[in-house]
Amino acid sequence: MTTQADCIFCRIVAGEIPSKRVYEDDHAIAFLDLDPFKTGHTLVVPRAHVSDALADADVLASIAPAIAATGTLLVEKLGASGMNVLSNVGEDAGQSVFHLHVHLVPRYADDASMGALLTRAASGDLDEVHARITG
Repeated sequence: MTTQADCIFCRIVAGEIPSKRVYEDDHAIAFLDLDPFKTGHTLVVPRAHVSDALADADVLASIAPAIAATGTLLVEKLGASGMNVLSNVGEDAGQSVFHLHVHLVPRYADDASMGALLTRAASGDLDEVHARITG
């Protein structure tokens, strides 16, 4: 597995930087976003360092089960009625960490349209949200 010493997600995968993990398997980990758009906003990250969702189809395919399992977990534990699943590819698309990651953004009945994602939600208590998802 190729990693980069300066890649924050590689360091999270390696356990060098703490995170609020809610799911993991042999190919990926999922953890709460520190600056969430909605309660439960989670990132699914492959263990292998790949720059983005278009860089390696095999790595992208290998994290599909983690995306599905984590999304299901968020719906069940947080009562979400929908989910935005997205990955930014490239700086112009909003990618700021150049290690493939997929955003899972739970949506709720009282949410506005997708445009509401442009306004960040209060990060709230990540410990409480983490406990709700993993407990």
